[in-house]
Amino acid sequence: MKRGFLIDMDGVIYSGDKMIPGADTFIKTLQDEKIPFLFMTNNSQRTPLDAVNKLAGMGIDVEEKNVYTSAMATAYFLSFMHPNGTAYVLGEGGLITSLHQHGYTLVNQKPDFVVVGEGRNFTLEMVNTAVDMILSGAKFIATNLDPSPKKKGWSNLGIKAVVAMIEEATGKQAFSVGKPSPVMMRAARKYLGLEAAETIIIGDTMGTDILGGVQLGYTTILTLSGVTKREEINDYAFKPEMIVDSVASLDVHKAMDLERPEKY
Repeated sequence: MKRGFLIDMDGVIYSGDKMIPGADTFIKTLQDEKIPFLFMTNNSQRTPLDAVNKLAGMGIDVEEKNVYTSAMATAYFLSFMHPNGTAYVLGEGGLITSLHQHGYTLVNQKPDFVVVGEGRNFTLEMVNTAVDMILSGAKFIATNLDPSPKKKGWSNLGIKAVVAMIEEATGKQAFSVGKPSPVMMRAARKYLGLEAAETIIIGDTMGTDILGGVQLGYTTILTLSGVTKREEINDYAFKPEMIVDSVASLDVHKAMDLERPEKY
């Protein structure tokens, strides 16, 4: 059976601006053996080209077709729900580009959707405008609900914090498209051309990548090179099929031979 990989980026391939040792060798193995793979990131700020350039700076050469972002998933979802609609966006770069590519017009009044993604350039005045638009009937979308890292000196709030502010002000709950939402998890798998039984997801976060994979019946591999610690795994009611210290210690063929349990 054909198998392929959906691979988280931060915490699996790199940490901040530094490559996790062995990640380049792992990706080169997939390329040499023509094993399908797709980087899947909740970051809606970067375009696929931004991600490609960042990886190139670490010595990992991939193409834009190897990257799938929550911005792409959000634009695809909106174009399906409401083709050629309008949006008011609190976000930047990749999100704006993806919406345009899917036929969406960005407006400053009476939008069909208010969309929140990563960014540092929107203001409290823009947040107030978004609140008024939602109270006037615009639907509320978040590219993801990633939390703030809660680190001193961090210059970019997690989307979850911004969304929580707008939810409290409007009484409306945002619909989140990014991981672990089945919307993005399924869209990325289809983008790669795989069936659920053929899909292996590699991530460092139990509550996003692994949870999303378990919910959709993908084979799941947790790396301990990111946020999840080994002692935390038993805190969850679900578990991955494999746990590795990092992708450097991951045997690609062993991963592809993992028996996929029947799921729910």
